[in-house]
Amino acid sequence: MKTAIWWIRRDIRLSDNQALAAALSQAEVVIPVFILDPKLLTSPQASQNRESFLFDGLRLLDSGLRQRGSTLIVRKGEPLEVLHQLYRETGAGCIFAQADVSPYSRQRDGRVMSELPLTLTPGVTVHPPGMLLKPDGAPYTVFTAFSRKWHSLPLTGRPIPAPERLASPPQLASLSVPDSPKSASSGIFKAGEPEALKRLEAFVDSDIYHYGDSRDRMDLDGTSGLSPYFKFGMLTARQAAWATQEAGARALDTTSRKGVESWLNELIWREFYATILYYFPSVLRIAFRPTLSNIRWHEDPAGFTAWTEGRTGYPVVDAAMRQLKAIGWMHNRARMIAASFLVKDLLIDWRRGERYFMQQLLDGDPASNNGGWQWTAGTGTDAAPYFRIFNPVLQGKKFDPHGAYIRRWVTELSAVPDAFIHTPWTMPDAMQSQTGCKIGKHYLAPIVDHATARQYALDAYRKGKNGK
Repeated sequence: MKTAIWWIRRDIRLSDNQALAAALSQAEVVIPVFILDPKLLTSPQASQNRESFLFDGLRLLDSGLRQRGSTLIVRKGEPLEVLHQLYRETGAGCIFAQADVSPYSRQRDGRVMSELPLTLTPGVTVHPPGMLLKPDGAPYTVFTAFSRKWHSLPLTGRPIPAPERLASPPQLASLSVPDSPKSASSGIFKAGEPEALKRLEAFVDSDIYHYGDSRDRMDLDGTSGLSPYFKFGMLTARQAAWATQEAGARALDTTSRKGVESWLNELIWREFYATILYYFPSVLRIAFRPTLSNIRWHEDPAGFTAWTEGRTGYPVVDAAMRQLKAIGWMHNRARMIAASFLVKDLLIDWRRGERYFMQQLLDGDPASNNGGWQWTAGTGTDAAPYFRIFNPVLQGKKFDPHGAYIRRWVTELSAVPDAFIHTPWTMPDAMQSQTGCKIGKHYLAPIVDHATARQYALDAYRKGKNGK
């Protein structure tokens, strides 16, 4: 085969790219193509944060291709129509792309495969969903069993190095990568494969060994910050898994080994949710657990708006939501706290929160986002019991003990002493005046009483479970 098309989607990288490697093994000339799909760009869940990150990543990918003698071809339109046109223009013998797990991507790829020679390769996860099944061929729906299966399989081949040179593609019409407004996250998360690899190396050299103890602390920089890079395939799960395995071999004590195991466990959760979405695409619309599909949710526009704007009166919830709005990213513990508050304190349908997160998150991934929301709501596969309801005050005290995270994002509370940072409404009037934080004027009183809301939620869940 003389020419092949490499159809780039969520694999904006040159190293460990199985689709690119397969194309290079079959063709002398590989044409890198990215299609601007209007259906995705105009989706109700599209995010300006992700779009900006994506486009920055594509420009860096083009730069890497040019250094190797190639160039990125950008087209816009319905993928099947664009690929038909490219197929005719180039005389390509095959199209290679990385398989994905979302319902839209699978339907899209199915249409292309019915008319064109599209070959799909792994890459979104370490182990493709079809490899992680029970002995009877059914998918796992409990994480612990899934994790055991994951660990029982050897890591797939070592990550593939980026090609040193690529043949120049023929002269083809190409759009420029669109400009997009810079998001606030761009100063924190620099797009591109080089940055992703740099972050991974730095993390496994040091912070991974403390991850078990620091990962839930919102006031510490204890996470890897790699989720946006996984989302767009600027880094592969396989690269991360191999790096983690090597870090484990270097671990010197129990704490270090615990840190490595804890982070690998998070990678496996990502694979679990991807596998769930692959086999149960309906989770994007309905509760995984049918017994909890009849909860009577509140229609509370004011409460939902207060939650999105970080004006609930609960400092840790407000800090989380303001961080999300400011930089398009949120600490995972903060995501759980904020989600629990919406669902269990305000009794607002988890799907509204899931949709809002997707509109904001730089790392918004349908599988992981849905899995996290259904876990918190108690409606998912390996979900938290519905009666487990986060107390936002206790969560704040435990995972932001001195209020540093709160003060960073809720500036009205910057002068509030530690003793009151999680419950500022309990400050004496004189202290409110002294700190310049009058409750009801500078910062809101809680919009709901947690104890009352908790009982109301428990009753609603019990009734929903009983079909009442």
